[in-house]
Amino acid sequence: MRLIQSAQNMARIAIADGMAPAAIELLENAGHEVVNEPISSDELLKGALSDFDAIVVRSATKLPAEVIAATSDRLKVIGRAGVGVDNIDIKAAAKAGIPVVNAPRASTQSVIELTIGHLLASLRHLPRANRGLREGKWQKKTMGGTELSGKTLGLIGFGRIAQGVGAIAQAMGMEVHAFDPYLPVKIAKSQNTKMHKTVDTLFKNCTHISIHCNLTDETHHLVNGERMAMMPGRSRDGINCGNHIVNCARGGIIDEIALLHSLENGIISSAALDVFEFEPIDPDYVLLQHDNFHGTPHIGAATLEAQSRVGKDIANAIMTVLNGDKCETTVNRDLL
Repeated sequence: MRLIQSAQNMARIAIADGMAPAAIELLENAGHEVVNEPISSDELLKGALSDFDAIVVRSATKLPAEVIAATSDRLKVIGRAGVGVDNIDIKAAAKAGIPVVNAPRASTQSVIELTIGHLLASLRHLPRANRGLREGKWQKKTMGGTELSGKTLGLIGFGRIAQGVGAIAQAMGMEVHAFDPYLPVKIAKSQNTKMHKTVDTLFKNCTHISIHCNLTDETHHLVNGERMAMMPGRSRDGINCGNHIVNCARGGIIDEIALLHSLENGIISSAALDVFEFEPIDPDYVLLQHDNFHGTPHIGAATLEAQSRVGKDIANAIMTVLNGDKCETTVNRDLL
């Protein structure tokens, strides 16, 4: 049954990077006009958002301060269909009185599973073995890997996704450590995870590192050559397992040039990235040329289940703000 709203309450909503059909239908059934089309950077800078009450973006569309400054007072809310908001200047939005809402829970399980998938693929050389088969090579003798069991996993950030990764890692026999200066230690203890006071001690104790924090000035290039060199390379079960890094969080947290050097000199045995500092990357990007690196094109939330949840969560968040109510996923509430 289609819900009818008065013209006074009907909003015009831009969907810049696409959204699940069910979520668009949810907005339309509430009486809102939805424009599901890309908006170029030039159009945004020329004030294209002045024609809308709300906009929903993913990671592709950028909303820097200049775009927000070019927007009229009509825009009431910005929605990020996902978790990270580094493509939105939330301070500029707050200064303009515009709440920025996101959907932090919807893709949790999908990112957890991708992280574990990258870990397993790295340790068992799945991408390299597949390439060899396609090239007619039977490389059975050179594809010896290591197990997750008996190894130490360090989690940078210990939010919902990291906690989920930690639970699966423990079920597979790993010892889990974490660094998160914003989380009470008791949460880590309750999940049998050792919390470190510094990120350096995390690197010194862990042969496997997985990143689960936001990109900020503080975390930019947090994973650098010096810290990668601190990793022990030998696990607590006595295996020379090497050092391994996975990032399914945000690009820019790893210094990718330092990562390449660490792969080249053997400090890092394998690396897998779903996110990059500058996206999209070119086919000749240097990391892609290294045998012990594999990547995916920012697909952490790219499952049917996650996309359905993300769309519905952000649609409801947008409508909550448009209705004049407070939304619990407003990321710049303290700045408004």
